[in-house]
Amino acid sequence: MTATERRASFGLAGIYGLRMLGLFIILPVFALYAEHLPGGNSHLLMGIALGAYGLTQAILQIPAGWLSDRYGRKPIIYISLILFALGSFIAAFADNIYWVILGRVVQGAGALNAAVMALTADLTREEHRTKAMALIGISIGITFSISMVLSPLLNDMIGVPGIFALTGVLALLAMGVVKFVIPDPAITRFHSDTEASSNKFAEVLHNKELLRLNFGIFSLHAILMSVFMQVPFVLQRDGLPVAQHWKIYLPVMLIAFVLMVMPLIIAEKKAKMKQVFIGAVALALCGQLLLLLAQDSLWGVATALLIFFTAFNILEATLPSMISKISPLAAKGTAMGVYSSVQFLGAFFGATMGGALMQYAGGNAVFIFSIALLLAWLIVAYGMQPLAVVRTKLYHLGEISDVQGVQLQQQLAGLQGVREAMVVAAEGMACLKVDMQGYDETAVERLVTQTADT
Repeated sequence: MTATERRASFGLAGIYGLRMLGLFIILPVFALYAEHLPGGNSHLLMGIALGAYGLTQAILQIPAGWLSDRYGRKPIIYISLILFALGSFIAAFADNIYWVILGRVVQGAGALNAAVMALTADLTREEHRTKAMALIGISIGITFSISMVLSPLLNDMIGVPGIFALTGVLALLAMGVVKFVIPDPAITRFHSDTEASSNKFAEVLHNKELLRLNFGIFSLHAILMSVFMQVPFVLQRDGLPVAQHWKIYLPVMLIAFVLMVMPLIIAEKKAKMKQVFIGAVALALCGQLLLLLAQDSLWGVATALLIFFTAFNILEATLPSMISKISPLAAKGTAMGVYSSVQFLGAFFGATMGGALMQYAGGNAVFIFSIALLLAWLIVAYGMQPLAVVRTKLYHLGEISDVQGVQLQQQLAGLQGVREAMVVAAEGMACLKVDMQGYDETAVERLVTQTADT
């Protein structure tokens, strides 16, 4: 990477991570705070407030990416950050649960994810784009873990309103990072590998294997949000004040992070992705069963959370990789856009369902709901096809004609180890899906160089 690419990648990863921090950081403490607000005695309204951001985020993030194609990346990112800050301040000064719901809705309307991905693609060369996207993925994981630990500590110091206000201030400061740290792209254009295309939705939504994975991410985030409707009350009932909940979350997150590494290595290096994936779903199921059965013991709850978050981390890391491996190259950006939207929709559904179950059926119903959803996921995942051991490679071509693009695509598709080839002349890009072993990279680079030089 050049210095400009590194600056852009780290800067945009930071912006993306900050955006997710503002959404994650209230999870461990929100339910306990909301029950004391006027209207917060309704667990259903509490759940809607917790998950409301997911609904607007799911609806608006793909259109925000399209708007960034037309009006520029940075203007859409600025608008998104302003909306997120506005929603944060509305929630911070809310004096009842209804204003908190409005604040969360506005927070979700600041849907910058697709625009950030598109700007990342504008600012990085094809051969380094995967690294830049990986940095964004890492930032999300780190942000989530930090949020779980910081949330109870910040709640003790400034309360949930203070946390909302802090995230609003950080969003405004992030606008300075976008202005002064992130470079301006020389050219803004559509990128098929990172952006959703309207004419590819039908292909993505009719792909059974992608639908299985979309059901998975929907379920995973529904379970996560529903769990945080109930777990804070369980910890408090077991004698742990909210200010000390970090004593559970800190070791759980650290150990879960360590425990996920070996399964991920086995999945990628040993070509055991399906086995590891199904094993992680089963592990998450065990964690939810233990939460249901051992919730009267702090040690039991801590162990259950460790099991669940180990599985959660593995699934969060493997699902995007599986989407990339399964989706057709021409529809990859669309597949990832649908996947991300379904993820946020799952967050809204899970929080709302968790609140409804707590109100009308009791707290244990939340864990039973999670167990049922995981059992359904196991059945869905079991029927998936074994994944090909492939990876995606991107190559920069420069300016080439459509005729040259068609010829190059045919030549690349015939090379050893190439499963699928796509050349987009308008983007000056070649995208290949290749075998992890037996791939003749020298021959590919020779063809790409010859085409770029003619």
